[in-house]
Amino acid sequence: MVELAVSMTVMLILTAVAIPSLMRSFRTYQLNDAASRLADQLKFTRFEAVRQNTQISFMMQQSGSNWIVGTDSNRSGALDATEKQFVITGFATLLSGGVAPSPTAIIAKVGALTTKSGSNGSVTFDARGAIRVGGNVSTSVFVFYIGSSTDPEFGFRAVILLPSGSTQIWTAPNGGTWQQIS
Repeated sequence: MVELAVSMTVMLILTAVAIPSLMRSFRTYQLNDAASRLADQLKFTRFEAVRQNTQISFMMQQSGSNWIVGTDSNRSGALDATEKQFVITGFATLLSGGVAPSPTAIIAKVGALTTKSGSNGSVTFDARGAIRVGGNVSTSVFVFYIGSSTDPEFGFRAVILLPSGSTQIWTAPNGGTWQQIS
C-alpha cells in the first residue's frame, strides 16, 4: 500500500507539472489552426475568382460569439449552406484592432494596415486574383487579428492579405513584437 501511495503521489505531481505546458501547447495549436484555416479560406476565394473568371467575395458574419467565414462562390451576397465556409469559435476568435499588440513590425514590412476582423464584412477578389474595393484594384493591406480577448496570455496571430491577394501569417506574444511565420 505504501508503494502504491508513493507511486500515485509521484504521478499526481508529474501531472500537475505537465498540465500548464499542455494547455499552452493546446492554445498555441488553436491559434495556429484558426489562422491557417482563415488564410486557406482567403486563398480558396482568390483561386475561385480566377477559376470562374469573375469577382468572388470572401465573407465574414458574426453569429453570437462565433464567426462564420466563407466564400460566396455563387455571388448571392450571402453564405449558403453549399458554399465552402467554416466557423471560428471557442478560444481563438476574430478580434478588432486595438486588442492585439501594436502592429508596428508588420507596418514596417508591408505598409499601412486596414483591419478587417472584428466586424461583418467582405473582401472581393477579381478574375486576376487581385483585391477590389469599390470597383478599383485595392492598394490596401488588410489584416485579420486572431486571439482571445479574455485570455491574451497565449498571444495573437495576424493574417495579412496583400493587394495582390497573397497571404502572410504573423505571430506575437501578449504585449510583444510581431514576427512573420509564413
